Amino acid sequence: MPVRDGAWPPGTPCWVDCQVDDPAGAGEFYAGLFGWDVQGGGEDAGGYLMALRDGQAVAGIGPKPDAAVPSVWTTYFAVPDADKCAQEVTAAGGRLLVPAFDVMEFGRMFVAADASGAAFAVWEARAHDGAAVYNEHGAYVWNDLHTGDFAAAKSFYAEVFDFTFTEFDDETTRYATFTPPGGTGSVGGINDDSVNGVAAAQPYWLTWFQFEDIDSGLTRAVELGATVLMSATDGPFGRMAIMAAPQGELFGLLDPREVPR
Repeated sequence: MPVRDGAWPPGTPCWVDCQVDDPAGAGEFYAGLFGWDVQGGGEDAGGYLMALRDGQAVAGIGPKPDAAVPSVWTTYFAVPDADKCAQEVTAAGGRLLVPAFDVMEFGRMFVAADASGAAFAVWEARAHDGAAVYNEHGAYVWNDLHTGDFAAAKSFYAEVFDFTFTEFDDETTRYATFTPPGGTGSVGGINDDSVNGVAAAQPYWLTWFQFEDIDSGLTRAVELGATVLMSATDGPFGRMAIMAAPQGELFGLLDPREVPR
């Protein structure tokens, strides 16, 4: 099991959490699907729940800041200085949705919208480094941006995080993976949803969780109240599916061990 015990390199997706109307209900759903041990939720933590696997942090679940906004999974990028990064975000054409603030002794963060309108967060680690468990069954394995403004998104993240990109283009797909400075491999991607004319009205970051048997995972998710949006499909990165949880937040399942049939 990959376990990280230090801060993530700058520009790496380091944490994911979902904001929903009913955190306890979401905790029951994901515990039933991924086998998470969901703890916390006290007033001192603002009702925030921590999901664990074998005692190690894997994701968070918290209440929405406003009942009018949709439930969503948020991707956090590791940064050494949240305040400096906030300035870089606005300089690159993004906007702050929640200005930088301290999360008790755990870290400092902000939430922003990129130049294409997609929301994301950054995390300056202190007592909490981010995800300790990743790239295994029931933990996040990949994060990608779905946008209809591919060029603007690439330009924005290159300016803010100094990403370099590797593009994969064909008649039906336009996709770029990104690598942070000094990195040796890709840590996420950007998908051009306009290629197939299906760009969402609101660009968004999608969190993918590793699942060792996608088809059984879909069956279990539906039993727990989820809705399948993209049935299990073989792709260049493995077998994958996308669904909406009972409270509406989107997420993906990916089995990178499986090669395309």
